[in-house]
Amino acid sequence: MKTLTTIAAIATPPGKGGVGVIRLSGPKAYLIAEQLTQKPLPKQRMAAFRQFFDHQQRVLDEGLIICFATPASFTGEDVVEIQGHGGPVIQNTLLERVLELGATAAKAGEFSLRAFENNKLDLVQAEAIADLIDATSQAAARSAVRSLQGDFSKRIQTVLEQLIHLRLHVEAAIDFPEEEIDFLADGKILNLLKGVQNAISSVQKTARQGQLLREGLQVVIAGKPNAGKSSLLNALAGNERAIVTDIAGTTRDTLHEKITLNGLPITLTDTAGLRETVDIVEKEGIRRAIKEINQADLLLLVYDLNTDDDPLLLAQHYFLDDQAPARLILIGNKCDLTTDAFHVGSYEGYRHISVSATEGLGMEQLINTITDHVGFQPEEDTFIARTRHLDAMRRTQEHLVDAHEQLTDYQAGELVAESLRLAQNSLSEITGDFTADDLLGKIFGSFCIGK
Repeated sequence: MKTLTTIAAIATPPGKGGVGVIRLSGPKAYLIAEQLTQKPLPKQRMAAFRQFFDHQQRVLDEGLIICFATPASFTGEDVVEIQGHGGPVIQNTLLERVLELGATAAKAGEFSLRAFENNKLDLVQAEAIADLIDATSQAAARSAVRSLQGDFSKRIQTVLEQLIHLRLHVEAAIDFPEEEIDFLADGKILNLLKGVQNAISSVQKTARQGQLLREGLQVVIAGKPNAGKSSLLNALAGNERAIVTDIAGTTRDTLHEKITLNGLPITLTDTAGLRETVDIVEKEGIRRAIKEINQADLLLLVYDLNTDDDPLLLAQHYFLDDQAPARLILIGNKCDLTTDAFHVGSYEGYRHISVSATEGLGMEQLINTITDHVGFQPEEDTFIARTRHLDAMRRTQEHLVDAHEQLTDYQAGELVAESLRLAQNSLSEITGDFTADDLLGKIFGSFCIGK
């Protein structure tokens, strides 16, 4: 793709630093750099020391300049990187000078968008750049690198090739009905279809792990006052993050803490104790608690084992919707003060574990229970994935189910072919081979400026 504009942006994060980088990309990148330095540019990929001048021939700054000629650059265009000092004032001054010389300020993600449009990387790889920058754990960073290197894209491309091969067989069955062999009924197409469905399921399983690594898990701790919710947050976080007292109602607002459990990024939220009250402030805290509960990926409902409280009655009284077993873990706290043996099990269909948050009893088992409950078992080949990837695979599977029904129940070749075409389009959205422009704008608009 040929572009007429040359874009520029500060590529290093805001703040003070030893080095600050300004990146240019486009047909005038070299000309602008020559005007800025008033000297011939160095050979491509070779760093050279230069002074940077304003329009009155005054030195603005000095540093290194590196050139990357099309197509051997990140964007596939002529690219220049200007490495000056890292102060925000001098960086903005240099950027203003570059814009005076004919560059246009880059939009968020525009460099990566140009790389995508110039076939330097596909959509999954472009997203992996942002995910690598935003990674909150080593496991997430490693998975993002694998996506950036093309592991995810290769898995998708392999399934696409299987799907295209299947479509060719179906189209042949439709185009040559006079053949003695009924291709729709001989079992070969059905076996190929099942193979594609199994392949998609395998990729989906790995992608779900990658989605958890990227987006993490929203875990909310709820329960009555003095059940030990804040103590549990402190135990999981490994520090005294929340105030703990014997006074009921100490926590009156939501408290968020980002932690990592067994490699899984988690946003842990402590909430106000659930009870009837006339205190206006506490009522507001309970309202916020219920809001957090209903938005949580996973709810840890804490109750005191030394009372006769039924945690499910508490849930039914306060929660705005029924909590499915997939979203709720019951935690009996203060097991060190009871004669009941520590255990991990179930209670009326819900996963249950007894712990002592203050003594640390059962905490390792609780951590394993949380990660096992959401099916988090990252493997060495896990790649980073997003919700849109899983949604595209879900729709692909739905179209494949439709194709299976049309094939087995009705022998309707044309409808099978149409379902397979829709399945291919849905799957192709992942790498960007078939993607609407508004989706591209949404994806790249979430990137940082300069990337």
